[in-house]
Amino acid sequence: MNKKHQINNSVLAALQNLIEVVAQLRNPDGGCPWDLEQTAESLIPYIVEEAYEVIDAIQSDDQNAIAEELGDLLLQVVLQAQIAQESNYFSLEEVAQGITEKLIRRHPHVFSDVEVNGAEEVSQNWEQIKAQEKGESLEQAQLLSNKLRRYARTLPPLMSGMKISKKAAAAGFEWENIGGVWEKFNEELTEFKEALSTSDKAHQQAELGDLLFTIINLARWYELDPSEALQGTNHRFIQRLSMMESFAERPITEYTLLELEALWQQAKSKINDG
Repeated sequence: MNKKHQINNSVLAALQNLIEVVAQLRNPDGGCPWDLEQTAESLIPYIVEEAYEVIDAIQSDDQNAIAEELGDLLLQVVLQAQIAQESNYFSLEEVAQGITEKLIRRHPHVFSDVEVNGAEEVSQNWEQIKAQEKGESLEQAQLLSNKLRRYARTLPPLMSGMKISKKAAAAGFEWENIGGVWEKFNEELTEFKEALSTSDKAHQQAELGDLLFTIINLARWYELDPSEALQGTNHRFIQRLSMMESFAERPITEYTLLELEALWQQAKSKINDG
C-alpha cells in the first residue's frame, strides 16, 4: 500500500467517525435533545454563519482557525445529509457521488479527451455543459435575466447586488459617467425620504432597496467592495464599544445618552491615537 492510499484511508476513517458521531447525536435513543429538534430549515442560519466564519478565518490567515471553521462547516453538511437520510430523501454518499460526477462531467479537458486553450475556454465549456444538465439551450442559459435571477436567489443581498450591478453594466445598463450615478443617488434618497412620510411599509422597503442598490453602484464605480466596507464598519463599532466598556465604571446600560456619547468619543480618540 503506497503513501497516497494510507492518507486516503486515514481521511476516510476520520470522516466515518464524524458521520457516526452525528448519527448518534440524532439518535432518538440517547441522542442530544437539541440536535434531535433540528430540521433542515432550522439549521439554515448556522450554515450561513459557519460559511462566513470560514471566510473570516481565511482573511485572517489563521491556519488553525481555518481548519476549525472548515470543520464546523463540514458538520453542517453532514447534519443536513443525516436529516435527509432519516426521511429517505438522500444520503451523504449520494451527495458525494453527485458532486464527484458533476466535477468529472464539467471537466472533460481533465477527465476526457477534450482540449482547451486557457481558462476562458474552460469557462465557456462549463456554461455549455451546465446548460445541458438543466435541459436549457446555451442561449437560454446566457440570458442576462436568468443569470441575475440566480444571483439574487443564491447570494447574500450585498454580494448579489454587486454581481447584478456588474453584469448589468457589462451588458450596457450603465451611466455615462459618475455624475449620473450621483444624480441617481440623490433621486433615490429623495424618494426614500418621501416614502418615510407615508405609512406604507412596503413602499418604504422598496425605496430603501433602491437607495441601497444605488450605493452599491457607487461602490462599483469607485472600485470599492460594499460587503467589505460594511464588515469593516461592524468591526470598528464593536472595537469602539469594547473600549467604551473598558472605560465605564458601571454597565453601559446605566449611562445616559450624553454620557454614552462622551465615552464613545473617548474610545474613538483612544483608538485613533493608537
